[in-house]
Amino acid sequence: MEHQHLHPASVVNHVAHENNKHQGMQHNDNPAMGHAGHNHHSMMIQDFRKRFNVVLVLTVPIMLLSTMIQHFIGINWQFEGSQYILFVLSTVVFFYGGWPFLKGLVDEVKSKNPGMMFLIGFAITVAYIYSVAIVFGLQGMDFFWELATLILIMLLGHWIEMKSVAGASKELELLVQLMPADAHMVMPDMVHDVKTDTLKENDIILVKPGEKVAADGIISEGESYLNESMLTGESKPVQKVKGDKVIAGAINGNGSIKVTVSHAAKDSYLSQVIKLVDDAQKSKSKTQLLADRAARWLTIIALLSGIATFLYWYLTGQSLAFAMERMVTVIVICCPHALGLAVPLVVAKSTALSAKNGLLIKNRTAFENARKITTIVFDKTGTLTIGKFEVSKIVSLQKDVSENEIIRLASALEQKSEHPIATGILQKAKDLSISIPATESFNAITGQGVEAKVEGKKILVISPGYLKENKITIPEGFIVNDTETVVFVIVNNQLAGYIALSDEIRPESAEAIKILKRNNIKSILLTGDNNKVAKSVSETLGMDSFIAEVLPHQKLEKIKELQSKGEFVAMTGDGVNDAPALAVADVGVAVGSGSDIAAETAGIVLVNSNPKDIVSLVLFGKATYRKMIQNLIWATGYNVIALPLAAGVLYKQGVWLSPAAGAVLMTVSTIVVAINASLLKVK
Repeated sequence: MEHQHLHPASVVNHVAHENNKHQGMQHNDNPAMGHAGHNHHSMMIQDFRKRFNVVLVLTVPIMLLSTMIQHFIGINWQFEGSQYILFVLSTVVFFYGGWPFLKGLVDEVKSKNPGMMFLIGFAITVAYIYSVAIVFGLQGMDFFWELATLILIMLLGHWIEMKSVAGASKELELLVQLMPADAHMVMPDMVHDVKTDTLKENDIILVKPGEKVAADGIISEGESYLNESMLTGESKPVQKVKGDKVIAGAINGNGSIKVTVSHAAKDSYLSQVIKLVDDAQKSKSKTQLLADRAARWLTIIALLSGIATFLYWYLTGQSLAFAMERMVTVIVICCPHALGLAVPLVVAKSTALSAKNGLLIKNRTAFENARKITTIVFDKTGTLTIGKFEVSKIVSLQKDVSENEIIRLASALEQKSEHPIATGILQKAKDLSISIPATESFNAITGQGVEAKVEGKKILVISPGYLKENKITIPEGFIVNDTETVVFVIVNNQLAGYIALSDEIRPESAEAIKILKRNNIKSILLTGDNNKVAKSVSETLGMDSFIAEVLPHQKLEKIKELQSKGEFVAMTGDGVNDAPALAVADVGVAVGSGSDIAAETAGIVLVNSNPKDIVSLVLFGKATYRKMIQNLIWATGYNVIALPLAAGVLYKQGVWLSPAAGAVLMTVSTIVVAINASLLKVK
């Protein structure tokens, strides 16, 4: 993936622009990137509000000067030239209030893609031209008050809708705001404030307590707790010490740290997340394409229905004014506005919410397909288990030797080793704040352990095989489970105790598997580990089955095998050796890739290795799809009911809709869609 520099704030207005293309809402060319982009969106909201306020003030005299309204409230305020005042006021409303719609009409005609703006522009133009003709001699009743109320309601609808769209992008805007504008750069003689986007590799920056980290990098001095919750979804602050990686946008705790910058701001984890979210919002899934097609058809249906309605009423003896009114109402009601927004608003909300919770969607279709998953294949190491050997048990077999003493002596012998068992024992010593003594006469016993002198005592750290070979009795009550690896500690030829290590199962794993079972999704363990360990992990967690001793290239075959049995398979893996399997799975989920997003072949990237995130992903995929369908049903259902009423099917029963009522209904349907999208939550 190329890391082109996407200035984050430009994403915020993406929804308003990109998603309204098919509605012709192109009030302006794409704004400048960066904060100008966000300001542009705010300016458009303010522009609609201003136009609405002006039209609102002008609509009052227009209504009071309209003959039909005067008849309705039983007054007669007609005077010489009143129709010309009405004409002037309505002309201001038409050109000033209707300008966004008229411009939209022209843009849509130019792009040969008639949509919502075309319909509204057409409706208000017909109403205006007809009414002007009445003022200058044509027989009939003018449409000025309907024109004014129609434009007034459309402006209000757009204003509210744009605020809703801005709301849908709010989560992403919060991500954008995480990146601080300035950084404290450490120079040889002083600390100098610079702009974040001027930082480059190997620069050193100072992060003071409570400040945001300005760039990805490695701590070169100091330690602190960092809050990365907005970036990774990890709720607890994470301790960071010298040599640890930090992510731009994380909030520093009480410590002061110096960070060596790893790369320029445009390649930072946060910029990549924003780029990913932006790409995902731009990419159209099948549902989105379906909605686009439906909106296009609805535009054609609106025009044809409007013309047919006009011809029917006019040719059956109704007045030209009545036939015109029916046509305008039908066209307004049929605007594919709600339909056009049904999916994009959910897309905007879901993509940004996901990013905030550490679920990064690279492929929208893969995300929407999460609802179809029947089987999830888990890679054991690092997903269901923690992925590193940890001490699970320390047992002392001598009264005068404590558990801490066993770890102290064992860690003395293991301190030079890189073996995972050694790493586990040393980590335990560090956790217990044990100071590790020096060793003498160190010797490795091939394949069985190590020996050395510590503080004058002869110490051995050896495997159970050594005990058997040297006919040392294994103590009573010695029990280990299938997932544990054991080493014994011998002090001066006396068995002092043993240490059991295991790749610990994550505390969240069992709950995740339970939730999948409740949702009728099978869970299968696919691992390179031996049969015994795989069976133990699988049974402990209550998984459906396990496939053990599989080499990375064989994982691909196993996925295909499951697919051939009709399963819709999601594969979770670490994205490196699992790349082929992730690519062939119906939904590939790269897990625990931390801040390395770029290399994944998966459609979805989980920042953390928490298996519950995988469950969240599936349930959130289902919830997102449900919201889209709800919005599509609402948007189309409303048209099915409202169109016949607008056309005057129940006119003889005394039921019909005015253009203004049609505009109200259309606006309400759009707002319902926007509110429904905003109710989306990650469970």
